[in-house]
Amino acid sequence: MNKKIFSFRITITEDILDILDHVNNVHYLQWVQNAAQKHWNILSTPDLNCKYVWIVLRHEIDYLRAAKLDDKITISTWVEDIYGVKSERIVEIKKESKLIARAKTTWCLLDKKSMKPVRIPSEIIKIFKTV
Repeated sequence: MNKKIFSFRITITEDILDILDHVNNVHYLQWVQNAAQKHWNILSTPDLNCKYVWIVLRHEIDYLRAAKLDDKITISTWVEDIYGVKSERIVEIKKESKLIARAKTTWCLLDKKSMKPVRIPSEIIKIFKTV
């Protein structure tokens, strides 16, 4: 699948550090969630938001390096695969060109009225692909 990549940058602040002066792992998960939400908000339409909602089924995060105070971090995300009611989203967190963490999240699309899983329609598949 040709993918649309969304990225944003943050600077590490003292309030998110743990006792080792590294970013606390809870914040990585928050970045993963934020990246997915921001990306969806850019690509979706009001009509899609009225019909559907995404829920998380699984997160996997590999921590490769520590992020520290004042580091400038780039968070990038894309949808890697779509099948049935599920999609797999990747989030990469980098300092300069070095990968510091990588996450894979399995999402499930729900019908907003019934709150039951629904096969991902072609109109959603298209918005995650590049032309």
